[in-house]
Amino acid sequence: MADHEISCILRSDRAEVHERISQIGGVDPADGKRWNLSQAEAIHAIQAGRANFYVMAGGKAVPIVVGTSAWGSKYLKAQVDREQPSTLLNLPDCPYF
Repeated sequence: MADHEISCILRSDRAEVHERISQIGGVDPADGKRWNLSQAEAIHAIQAGRANFYVMAGGKAVPIVVGTSAWGSKYLKAQVDREQPSTLLNLPDCPYF
């Protein structure tokens, strides 16, 4: 299972917690190439056990988990976040989408 650092996101114009992020992205340390996934693809990869994601916050790796909204919709958030994916929303916009 691969670990991927999320360094940027693409925000949607939606207000619902599970729809605020549409894409995540980062740079592959092995080859320096940029990557991106939709939130749905990342959730599927986590739940299938194919990938782990994390963000760097305060010099520490913070795991990304799958949250479930009050309406039962799945979304990405940092393990330290409550309902809102604040840690991810603090990341810059990805320049390459």
